[in-house]
Amino acid sequence: MSAYRSDQDLKVTDATGNGVEVDVATNLLNGTVRLSVLWTQEIYLHPDDAERVAQSLLGAAGHGRRVLEARGPVPDQRLSSSD
Repeated sequence: MSAYRSDQDLKVTDATGNGVEVDVATNLLNGTVRLSVLWTQEIYLHPDDAERVAQSLLGAAGHGRRVLEARGPVPDQRLSSSD
């Protein structure tokens, strides 16, 4: 039985479509937070550090949205099946 409980509502995968997923889980024994980039590596954070990472992610998301709004719509960069 795992001591970690994952956020089941978090569904985040790599934007390039390579199948890498993000998982955030809390250790129910000691309160540490695990941020995993599945299929590669993972890191463990104290609760205060996890909050800082979350705030950083929120800030980056806001900044990214402002950049996209300033640039206008970005065409889909993925290759089509006919390429």
